[in-house]
Amino acid sequence: MSDNNQDIPRVTGLLVIEVRNSNPNGDPDRESDPRTRGHDGRGIISDVSFKRKLRELVLLKEGPVWKEMKKQLGLEDGRFGIHVDQDTRDKEKAAKVAGQKKSLSESHWDVRLFGSTSLEEGDNFIRTGVAQFSIAVSAAKVRIQRDTNTVKANVDADKKTDRGMAPLGFRVVEHGVYAMPFLINPTAATKSGCTREDIELMCKLVPYAYSHNPSRIRTLVEVRHAWYFEHESVLGSCSDFAVLDALTPSKAEPNEPSTSWGGYGYEGAAVANAVREMFANKFRHFGDLCDPAFVNQVFPRGNG
Repeated sequence: MSDNNQDIPRVTGLLVIEVRNSNPNGDPDRESDPRTRGHDGRGIISDVSFKRKLRELVLLKEGPVWKEMKKQLGLEDGRFGIHVDQDTRDKEKAAKVAGQKKSLSESHWDVRLFGSTSLEEGDNFIRTGVAQFSIAVSAAKVRIQRDTNTVKANVDADKKTDRGMAPLGFRVVEHGVYAMPFLINPTAATKSGCTREDIELMCKLVPYAYSHNPSRIRTLVEVRHAWYFEHESVLGSCSDFAVLDALTPSKAEPNEPSTSWGGYGYEGAAVANAVREMFANKFRHFGDLCDPAFVNQVFPRGNG
């Protein structure tokens, strides 16, 4: 398989993310409350938040996910740096002083994939990314549970604070099913330097974005489905909106807060069959990136 950016396909994708008693994306303007839309109470996960999860998996070179990806794909650490990281930037400055600095596109996976706005000397550019993620919106209104965090009495007695209490410091979505669209645009690759190898890595990382990036407030968040619709034509074979509408979960009463996955009647095999029938002859590959067999079909280099 060639890494030439001309091999990058046109893709419409949708992540279906389930949240249980967790905060998938806190809002700093609302004391880290889970993000919601003001007019209908539906939950939101920002694209920045999700891409950060992918970056973290690549940044942690000693982590099990990166080690497995490196082994499967034969990746070189030096080509897969993460630009949105302070330690990385400090090393770049040192390399620049020593006259050894590489271009951002050459050495940073996230720059090639997501684009970048760089105003550093010698690297002034604004580039649109090849992979574009949109905000995720929940299929129904979400209910937020707020509780006070406490610690053992007198543990901070010398500080004379609130006796170890953080009022309303624990804020979680009781349940939610979110849909996050993403697009892969081959035209942007001509400027960003993105390769098919970069896309392959992203697709293989997506299922692990939350399971390998947990926190106390974000313990139960999972990518239930990661739909990947590769258009037959590199220009696009059908409407992105039509594909996304066919894949997006819905709830009979969206104004009633979500309580369980079962309330959506969203069965993956049935959804996939309906999309295949609806868009017959319009796609080269269509399936779920959470299914390793499908991923290996799309990127056969990963076999063996």
